[in-house]
Amino acid sequence: MKLHEYQGKELLRRQGVPVPPGKAAHNVADAVAAATELGGDFFVVKAMVHAGGRGKGRFKEIADQQTLQMVVAGAGDVPGKGGVQLCGGDTHEQAVAKVQAAAEMMLGHTLVTKQTGLDGVKVKTVLVTTGADIATELYVAVLLDRQTSRLVLMASTEGGTEIEEVAATNPGAIHKVWADSVVGLGDWQCRQMAFKLGLSGKAFKGAVKLFKGLYQTYLAADASLVEINPMIVSSQGDVVALDAKVTIDDNALFRQKEILGWYDASEDDTSETEASKYHLNFIKLDGNIGCMVNGAGLAMATMDIIKFYGGEPANFLDVGGGAQRDQVKAALQIITRDPSVQAVMVNIFGGIMRCDVIAQGVVAAVAEAGLKVPLIVRLAGTNAEQGKQILADSGLAIIPADTLADAAEKVVAAVSQ
Repeated sequence: MKLHEYQGKELLRRQGVPVPPGKAAHNVADAVAAATELGGDFFVVKAMVHAGGRGKGRFKEIADQQTLQMVVAGAGDVPGKGGVQLCGGDTHEQAVAKVQAAAEMMLGHTLVTKQTGLDGVKVKTVLVTTGADIATELYVAVLLDRQTSRLVLMASTEGGTEIEEVAATNPGAIHKVWADSVVGLGDWQCRQMAFKLGLSGKAFKGAVKLFKGLYQTYLAADASLVEINPMIVSSQGDVVALDAKVTIDDNALFRQKEILGWYDASEDDTSETEASKYHLNFIKLDGNIGCMVNGAGLAMATMDIIKFYGGEPANFLDVGGGAQRDQVKAALQIITRDPSVQAVMVNIFGGIMRCDVIAQGVVAAVAEAGLKVPLIVRLAGTNAEQGKQILADSGLAIIPADTLADAAEKVVAAVSQ
């Protein structure tokens, strides 16, 4: 579960991490009120969307198609105004007026960034925060290192840029220390990291405290990622988390009731949201062949073989090892509701999952919603013969397949006609 920046900063604040004062606003009046309450003559207004590159993004309503394509392609200098606006003035009133203009430009409009694609994301909330005195920008994060099965504190002097770019162009600029599985992240490790970043004096002490706070936030919130980009050092040596990207482990949300209440479903794909209600693992992709499979490994293999035969998967959908008839029915309905899907491939290897249950769910879904695209079904394993018989007796135009390759060939041929 992804959190918005202002939500992540609230969790950091609770663990003693310094963050700039700011308020979330859902309408223009609230944005103006937030700036008025914060005071001063310099503010930053940020669009709250689950996508990186907000500052370099552009709004659909005021940018031409060529500009939007440049944004998605990651072009350098793109003309226009983005999802992070600096609002300063000679007086408080002038700065507030600029906050109002920025909020009017953002709220209710669609922001396109490199990560959203041309469809973009509608902005429903903005964060109004005070301006910052930035002398140095750094990057810092706490996450799980799956190779060592330990939490790692990762930091870099290349703050303010995407860490993926740093890893590709200058991997030596990324420093790591690993927390002990029993005693956790030691103060000495935080000092070691601050030293590697070249910090000293007040900034050194502030960074050590911030690193420990990040680690404590990760544990307290059951996070899977806590990332600050940038962490800044002011001209006075103050260390502040200027941004916050926090992702919570979905498996731990049952004990994070407050954080679960912060969930913003408006940015999620509606199909993915519905799939989660039925405990289905669904991810929308860009192809035209719908996939329904049991088991993540088999789902990946299914998408691979579709690609091998020249097709493009429209989704990843793992119904799991113990799905019931209604779950299978819901899964097929979610897939076929996608207008880009021109054919569906069902690939089931029955173990705990019984093929006759899959067949019953398929028949129920097709009988209720109709069959508008070719449906290729391959069943193997537990009760496979019973499942095949259920499909055959249904009288529906379902195309059977005996092997994975056979199913892939048939579904690719179906969309090629």
